Amino acid sequence: MEKKLSNLRAAMNSSTHKGKHFTEIQKRKIMSSLNQIQTKEIRKPNVSIYLISTIAATLFFFVVYTGLFTNLSLSGDINQNDKQTVENQWEIREEYSKNNKVLFNVSPDPYLTAGKSYGYIFSFKESFNTYRGKEIEIYAIHKETGDRINVLTPFKISEPTPGYSSLGRFTASLTVPESGIWKYEVYFDKKLYGDVVLLVGSENNQTKIILPKNTPSFILTRDFENVEWSKEAVDLGNNIIGNDNKSGVIGADMPSLNINQKWMWHLWGIDNTTENNLTVVGLHKESDTVHQILTTGWSIELGGENNGADAHAPSSVNIPLKGEWAVLLYVNDELFDILVYNITD
Repeated sequence: MEKKLSNLRAAMNSSTHKGKHFTEIQKRKIMSSLNQIQTKEIRKPNVSIYLISTIAATLFFFVVYTGLFTNLSLSGDINQNDKQTVENQWEIREEYSKNNKVLFNVSPDPYLTAGKSYGYIFSFKESFNTYRGKEIEIYAIHKETGDRINVLTPFKISEPTPGYSSLGRFTASLTVPESGIWKYEVYFDKKLYGDVVLLVGSENNQTKIILPKNTPSFILTRDFENVEWSKEAVDLGNNIIGNDNKSGVIGADMPSLNINQKWMWHLWGIDNTTENNLTVVGLHKESDTVHQILTTGWSIELGGENNGADAHAPSSVNIPLKGEWAVLLYVNDELFDILVYNITD
């Protein structure tokens, strides 16, 4: 056994395991090679990270820049549309439509001016059930100052306009304090129903009477210039109120404001052997506005004698505003007489 161990030692000493296994030069070469391998292994992932990061940053910048540019473009369009919408809101219009359906329009006096009470006739188009039992009120907004005022306090709708199935001729007396463009907002039970935009003139710009568009051609503005407002109609007997031996009315002392009231016209000095027609035109003193007060039109036919007058005619009238009125009477297209009444109710 001892001999076998000696032979094994001799074999081991003669192999490469004897003595130093690597020289210093070999060690340095081996270490250098190992360092190069480690460096390559470390740098390889760094290059990939840098490359990926660069691509990601580029994509991020592109997305953000493109999105920003798009948003700016869209913002520009939206702002422009908003601006256009605001401008359209203040265009002069006497009609309000929703979903291509007209809900109402207004007929203001053509010489509407600030600081005076004027009659506005609103024509609402929907069935009366839409308005029945509701409270209507109107606000006015001044474009230049932004002031918002209540021009019609809440008023409960209980019945249609006389002679109409709905609110075809809702009349309101409104006043705005300044000239310029005004938006009139109509509310029912505190809910906005619609609006119209009107131009209100300055009192200083009003120099003459302006007649409604459908006024008969023989009615002239100079007919209104010399009204004797102090010459108010008087009691002529038989319930007739008018000018002695000229003209008068039964019913002028009855409530006639914004309702259909029966008035019986009486005229003296008329040849009733021929056909005659009577044209009636109303001038409201406070607002200097001209109105058709007969509910059936500007003119009616005259009949024969009645209550001592040479001619008479029954009619229905609707006085839109309270105050002093000059009622101009034309017989066969010629000015015949002027009646002055103070209508309070």
